[in-house]
This record gives sequence, C-alpha cells and structure tokens, in this order.
Amino acid sequence: MKTDLSWVLNDVLEVRGARHAILVSGDGLLLQRSDGIGRDDAETNAAAMSSMQSLSRAVAGYVGAGHGIWKQTLLEYDGGWIFLIAAGQGAYLAVSAALDVDMEALSFRMQKTVASLSKAMSVAPRTDGGASGTGGVGA
Repeated sequence: MKTDLSWVLNDVLEVRGARHAILVSGDGLLLQRSDGIGRDDAETNAAAMSSMQSLSRAVAGYVGAGHGIWKQTLLEYDGGWIFLIAAGQGAYLAVSAALDVDMEALSFRMQKTVASLSKAMSVAPRTDGGASGTGGVGA
C-alpha cells in the first residue's frame, strides 16, 4: 500500500514564496510531489536532487576537519532558490521558492516537517537493484 504524503509537502508550501516540493529517494526516485508540479517535472528534478545531495555529502569535509556533516544544500538562481535537506533514512526533501521567500521561515518549516514525520518519510535502500518497479512511498 502506498502512503499519500502530498499533504505534508503542500503544508511546507504554506510559507509565502514557496513554489514546489518533492520527496526524493537517495537513488533518485520520486516518492511524492506537491500538488503544483507535474509528474514529469517532479521526476526529472528528483533525479537531479538525488545527485545534488550526493555531491553535497561528498564535499562536506571541505568546511573543515571534524565539521563535515551535511545538513542542507541551498542553491540560488536568477528566479529563486532550491532548498534540499535530509528527510529520514534514504529520503530527501527539496523545495523550490521565489527570490523573496522568507528563507528562515521556509527552512524552519522544512526542518519541523522532517522532524515530526521522519519515520513516515524514511525509505529503506533498495536491495533488488530497482528491478521490482515499485517506487516506494507513492508518487
């Protein structure tokens, strides 16, 4: 049975300026998407966000010895921001936002959501190499 967590993602978007939210597995599968983003766009971005978290973790040691634990990736573009955080074991929450978003409010909302629902949002690593065709929590 797939669990519908779209309400969780839609709640994150209550922050003024937040646009879209996706829940991503560590291996790039779209687990859930907010109402305002199409499935194809969400799947494309899920794969990219998985790569981004992996890259961010790989360079975490660059901040200094003993201080290299990845917590959040923030990307700035001409038209807005992307926030990426861990959302439980093997899952990541990515939110896109307008340039004028209240960054502190969005970051806080994301952390609060992840903290309160981390068990529901966790995904065990796939052991069948993806051959089963199941996508996890539900997209």
